[in-house]
Amino acid sequence: MSMNTQGRPSAPTENAPSFTPKTFTGNRGLDMEEALIFEFGRYDVTGIDLDVPDDFVSELGGHDRKDTLELPGLAEPEAMRHYVRLSRNNYAIDSGLYPLGSCTMKHNPRLNEKMARLPGFGDIHPLQPLSTVPGAVELIDELAHWLMTMTGTFAVAMSPKAGAHGELCGMMAIKAAHTAAGRDPKIVLVPESAHGTNPATAALLGYKVVSIGAKDDGTVDFDGLKATIAQHEGNVAGIMLTNPNTCGLFERDIIEIAEAIHAADAYFYCDGANFNAIVGKARPGDLGVDAMHINLHKTFSTPHGGGGPGSGPVILSDRLAPFAPLPFIRKGENGPELIETNADTQDGEQPFGRMTAFHGQMGMYVRALSYMMSHGSDGLRQASEDAVLNANYVRVGLQGIMSLPFGVRPCMHEVLFDDTFLKDTGVTTLDFAKAMIDEGYHPMTMYFPLVVHGAMLIEPTESESRAELDLFVATMRDLVMSASKGETDRFSAAPYLSPRRRLDETSAARKPILKWTAPEPADVTPVAAE
Repeated sequence: MSMNTQGRPSAPTENAPSFTPKTFTGNRGLDMEEALIFEFGRYDVTGIDLDVPDDFVSELGGHDRKDTLELPGLAEPEAMRHYVRLSRNNYAIDSGLYPLGSCTMKHNPRLNEKMARLPGFGDIHPLQPLSTVPGAVELIDELAHWLMTMTGTFAVAMSPKAGAHGELCGMMAIKAAHTAAGRDPKIVLVPESAHGTNPATAALLGYKVVSIGAKDDGTVDFDGLKATIAQHEGNVAGIMLTNPNTCGLFERDIIEIAEAIHAADAYFYCDGANFNAIVGKARPGDLGVDAMHINLHKTFSTPHGGGGPGSGPVILSDRLAPFAPLPFIRKGENGPELIETNADTQDGEQPFGRMTAFHGQMGMYVRALSYMMSHGSDGLRQASEDAVLNANYVRVGLQGIMSLPFGVRPCMHEVLFDDTFLKDTGVTTLDFAKAMIDEGYHPMTMYFPLVVHGAMLIEPTESESRAELDLFVATMRDLVMSASKGETDRFSAAPYLSPRRRLDETSAARKPILKWTAPEPADVTPVAAE
């Protein structure tokens, strides 16, 4: 008998259907439909063995649980599959370009993660005796040194947990400085292009917020600023300004702005969310900045998103350095010392209080210092240069087809477009962003900053190659041309290809369903035959 050499046919037949079939499971190949854990877990079993506890007396004072916890139990493979399948539905920097503006979603080198997990860093506890963590204190001090070196400042408060927390810290230091000088100014100036947390922070501390307008080129109206200072002479506490600003532009009058603020016995707070554009190129302290938070989770690569983890150290000028909050590190005879109480302060140290229970985010400190040391000063400078280069590469690639609200002037690390190019197409800014999801991209930052109608803020970061940028630009151009041709079906209900279609985001935000309840059982009563 001879061997069969025909084999089995594997190519699709000529008349094979081109539609996507409906499947029994709801899965589409490896694109799997994953139910909530409550829907398929069992409440009477668990995938692990728990020992029966010995007899004990509860110390909860009658507050112990009376009912079962009702957590679903899964076998170990089920638990693993559940979270792996969910992870496939996440967009991540490891899967594609993240064009979110003002967010700096850069690559997170795995070296940083390895360092953060070293024994002595990854396993320490905030309540450990200080004598057991000298290495951690030394690392914090080393990181603080380089933050002050890069910014040209005299002190840094390390404990704030993120950007807005850092803003609060900086403004509290400013308020403490005014109080120590016997002043009580009531007004904080905030440009129109500021991050929304800036006026919120000032208002939280009891200040009245006065808005400063922008010029036609997107930068602060310096003449309007001087007029406002004169109008409120003696009552201005400071200014909260973002530089580079949220329009992706460098404030060219920043030194003059600082001089005008200081001449009014006020302080200059700079929002450091966009520090990624100027590291190694310009030092905020040299520009007249008195306080600025630095998002370690943005500028120095630590993981960003999902609510954390964040870290927002605040650098302080010589005028504000005495008011740095507890805890802080002081150089002692035997190395760095962690100062945790007012009783340990020395002459000239006037901490305004304490921002948080412990010193800060240790894991973020390790990752940030690892990033700095692996790059070196020249590498950090190049990262800033490449961030600006990439943003301008996107700007030039799209400026002939998407609308630039402030003309074709060079931008910093992010480029701002508006929705003028969508006028009369029947496609909204939201439609356009949702269609990007079908193309495999997370949408850019939308409708922000508020000074531009239909804003689309794109920040590619220094991490992206030219090939990635070329594909992104080509995709955006294709979407624009599709909208200009009236192909509204591509946009009106997008995304079509994501695990979930377009959601009613307004209702979801205003009427969130925070607790899962089992659905009513289906009516399976048989229908009588006629």
